[in-house]
Amino acid sequence: MFTGIVTDVGEVVELVRGAEKLRLAVACRYDLATVDVGASVAHAGVCLTVIEAAERGNRAVIATDVGAETLAVTTLGGWKVGDRVNLERSLRIGDELGGHMVSGHVDGVAEILKRRDFDGMAHFVFRAPAALAKFIAVKGSVALDGVSLTVNAVDGDRFEVLLIPHTLEVTTLSGWNVGGGVNIEVDQMARYAARLVEAGGFASGAPTA
Repeated sequence: MFTGIVTDVGEVVELVRGAEKLRLAVACRYDLATVDVGASVAHAGVCLTVIEAAERGNRAVIATDVGAETLAVTTLGGWKVGDRVNLERSLRIGDELGGHMVSGHVDGVAEILKRRDFDGMAHFVFRAPAALAKFIAVKGSVALDGVSLTVNAVDGDRFEVLLIPHTLEVTTLSGWNVGGGVNIEVDQMARYAARLVEAGGFASGAPTA
């Protein structure tokens, strides 16, 4: 589990493409003594398993394998060497929950429709995949490229978020541009609530046993 609070911005240093997977290596500032092989690290919101953590030159590098399904539903298939990546270590018992509960299982890719910059901030309008629109609500949470954000407005499959200067400074989100795509994970509570409604769990005004 994650919180959507980015703890480092890494750089893609190696991509090895296979028939059914992608080998990805990202340079980071993590203390590799604390990163075990098998650990989970969110890359732009995508939970990936560390298969190697080693020094390369004078840089700390973590390597992961990305499967075909993940490549099909996220932006990772379009990454290039030199791209910057939001990173987050998995949540530990006792850690502060500063964002919201994020699984790292990206639901799809949202399209950036509009961007407006003002007072050091940035306002964005996105189009969500149709199947995900019902899970996005005003004042609710959404994870975009691994960052926990509050939804400011919703209109059908369109939704809006406002990024404050701090978020723009410590993540990759300042590089978002109209026409681009971002990894989206909807709030798990919204997903479960919608499922209960669909299953008739609130038909009598309260969940059924």
